Amino acid sequence: MRVLVTGASGLLGREVAKLLVRHGHDVTTFQRRPAGVDGASDLTGTITDGDAVHRAVAGAEGVLHLAAKVSFTGRAAEFHAVNVEGTRRLLRAAREAGVRDVVFVSSPSVANSGAAIAGLGAEPADPCRAHGNYSRTKAQAELFALAADSPELRVTAVRPHIVWGPGDAQLVERVLDRARRRRLPVLDDGAALIDTTYVDNAASAIVAALHRMEHIHGRALVVSNGEPRPVGELLAGICAAGGVPAPSWSVPGGLARAAGSLVENLWTWAGRAEEPPMTRFLAEQLSTAHWFDQRETRELLDWVPAVSLDEGLARLARHYRVA
Repeated sequence: MRVLVTGASGLLGREVAKLLVRHGHDVTTFQRRPAGVDGASDLTGTITDGDAVHRAVAGAEGVLHLAAKVSFTGRAAEFHAVNVEGTRRLLRAAREAGVRDVVFVSSPSVANSGAAIAGLGAEPADPCRAHGNYSRTKAQAELFALAADSPELRVTAVRPHIVWGPGDAQLVERVLDRARRRRLPVLDDGAALIDTTYVDNAASAIVAALHRMEHIHGRALVVSNGEPRPVGELLAGICAAGGVPAPSWSVPGGLARAAGSLVENLWTWAGRAEEPPMTRFLAEQLSTAHWFDQRETRELLDWVPAVSLDEGLARLARHYRVA
C-alpha cells in the first residue's frame, strides 16, 4: 500500500513509518523537518499549508495522521490551527485525492475531564469537558475525523495512552531532567494507578489499525500496554533507567492542581516557550488513576503488545548506558 505518515519526525511517528517500511509498504513521510526514515520518501511541510498537504496526499491509499501541536501550554489559536484546521485540511485533501483509509492518532485525554479512569474503554470525545488546549482541540479534531467516515473514505481514531521509550523528549527526558534537579515531586505519595504505552507497542497498534480498517472504521480505540502500575513506581523505574535518583518528596494532589492552573495561566499570558514546572493537566495525570480495559482493542485490532513494561524499562536503561 502507498501510505502517507504525517508527523514522522516525532518519536511515535518515526516508529510508525519505520514499521510500515518493514512491512513492505511504499511510505512517504510529511512533517516540518526531515524525518530521516530509511526506505521512506521524505516531504517537508506543515499541515497548515493547503498546497503542501495536497502534494503530500497525492497518490496515497492510506494516511496515518500523527502531526499535531503537543504542549501543556500555549495559545488556543495555535492549537486550533494545527490540530483542528490541519486535520480538516488533511481529510478534505484525502477525500479529493481518492485516499481509501485514514487513521487519526488521537489521545485518551479527549474524553477525560480530570476524574479518575479505572477500566473504561474509549468514551466519546468531548471538547467541552476535556482539560487544556491540546486535549480540547484533539477532541474537536477526532469528532470531525470520525464524522468524515464513509464507505469511500474509511476513518478510525487510535488513542495511544502516554507513549514513551528511548529518545522520548516529551516524557522521559522531562522526568529525568526534573528528577536530576530535585524538582520532580510525587503527588499523593505516587499511589495513583496509571497505564502507559511503550513506543513499539503504540506503533504496532497504529499499523494494525490500518490493516483492520474494515472492522474498526468509524470508531475510536484506546491503546495501552495493559499493565497499570502506581505512578510513583513508574517514575522510579524511569529514573533508575536514566541513572538519576527517584523523586522522594510528595505534594498533595489538590494543591498541585491549583498551583498548576495558576502557573499555566501565567506562562500563557507571558508567552513563554518553555514548558512550565506544573500545569493542571499534568497534576491530574500524576494524581488520578487512569487505566483502560484493553480487551476490545486487542480483539478488534487482532493485536497484543509485544514489549512488556519491564522490558521497556530495560531497553530504556540500555539506551542510557550506550548514550
